Amino acid sequence: MTNLTNRSPSSRIRIGSAPDSWGVWFPDDPRQVPWQRFLDEVAGAGYEWIELGPYGYLPTDPAVLAEETGRRGLRVSAATVFTGLHHGPAVWDRTWAHVAENAALAQAMGARHLVVIPAFWRDDRTGEVLEDRTLTAGQWRQLTGLTERLGREVRERYGLRLVVHPHADTHIDGEENVTRFLDATDPDLVALCLDTGHYAYCGGDSVKLIETYGERIGYLHLKQVDPAVLARVVAEEMPFGPAVAAGVMCEPPAGTPALEPVLAAARALDVDLFAIVEQDMYPCDPDAPYPVAVRTRGFLRSCGL
Repeated sequence: MTNLTNRSPSSRIRIGSAPDSWGVWFPDDPRQVPWQRFLDEVAGAGYEWIELGPYGYLPTDPAVLAEETGRRGLRVSAATVFTGLHHGPAVWDRTWAHVAENAALAQAMGARHLVVIPAFWRDDRTGEVLEDRTLTAGQWRQLTGLTERLGREVRERYGLRLVVHPHADTHIDGEENVTRFLDATDPDLVALCLDTGHYAYCGGDSVKLIETYGERIGYLHLKQVDPAVLARVVAEEMPFGPAVAAGVMCEPPAGTPALEPVLAAARALDVDLFAIVEQDMYPCDPDAPYPVAVRTRGFLRSCGL
């Protein structure tokens, strides 16, 4: 691997991919490719870094996973968890149990990041409204305070940096809620995983966010949205799961935002960042992801990465 201390600014962004780009949303689902095929194909497409995806999809025995990734030339950048911390202390123990198993595996694999996605306010598959889409002032305090606690705990116990992922159909989504969340949390404990596709889906401008809150950007997910499909999603108030099935997330460079300006803004931060391709494709034909991954890796090389 390249020595990070000798990187030029343009090479301080490390590219990877994730099970999500192979249509993997769940630990076990007959519509998903087997984990062995994912590992074979993500390496074959030219990526060196991966995320763990849903806990239990990849082997959870660190020795087994290290063997399987190592012989394919792959390394792990992060684990991902879903949380509902706006519900307050009553959910802490359950949340921590979920976080701890993911964080322990990430640490064992040499990863340094934990991606945290807020809970959905409506079911991402059925569209059932689970709770109000707007948090009360008290719920915001619970969300920010407990996220800071989570950031402190995972750093002290597992050596991981917590990066919160704004996500469609959650309470941290577009510019208003993202900036409110960032302004209310300690930069030393909470960073941001900027997902370019989700932020565009929710009306945000990734370049503006990076230029305004650059010190909070700790991780990137690269994806694009199809503007025509997104217009239909908005008009029909379509839930996120059906929107993905309709093709709202598309292969770059066909959608928005344009990734070249986003990557230029990220380079200007002059920090080491992971930029993980995470193209939502659930469900998909098992033969569809690999050619997309190959083309996407080629496109990112054309961007200097």
